Amino acid sequence: MALIILGHPTFEKSLANKTIIDELQKSDLEIEIRNIQNLYPDYKIEAKVEQQVLLQHKTIVFQYPFYWYNMPAILKHWFDVVFEHQFAFGSKGDKLKGRNFLASFSIGGKEKEYSTLEKHHFRIQEFCKNLEQTAYFAQMNYIEPFYFYETSLADGYTENEVKTKAKDHGKRLIKLLSELN
Repeated sequence: MALIILGHPTFEKSLANKTIIDELQKSDLEIEIRNIQNLYPDYKIEAKVEQQVLLQHKTIVFQYPFYWYNMPAILKHWFDVVFEHQFAFGSKGDKLKGRNFLASFSIGGKEKEYSTLEKHHFRIQEFCKNLEQTAYFAQMNYIEPFYFYETSLADGYTENEVKTKAKDHGKRLIKLLSELN
């Protein structure tokens, strides 16, 4: 069974991430979805509860929108609280060893904008080094991030375009999760 840690601060207003979650829920996959913004709107994350949930799953997917070249604050805070010393790292911190770590996210802009000398200057993989290091440090199996572009209605993409891309992303994610479990 896969665990989806949903780190979207305004999920109900989301088109892309909401569509992805809808696709996952319609699938035959056994998944557990934890919307951490709903669970912890005050940011008072219960580390022990979250750790126990993590221990019940082989694959952990972090689903979120790409915000300012990173994950939203609620998800970063979740990592800060849950991946604590002697749980995720340290001399006795091997509790996540061997579990799959997969970041799945939506990107508002165009792929072309994420390259040298373009608007955002760096490729997406370069912004994901912190994810790779986190997985490595926690002895988890890092799986290349799973993402797609052009999801921002503010940038002129239509609801239909975004939904179509998000559904496709959801289906590809389902296929990958089926292979991992």
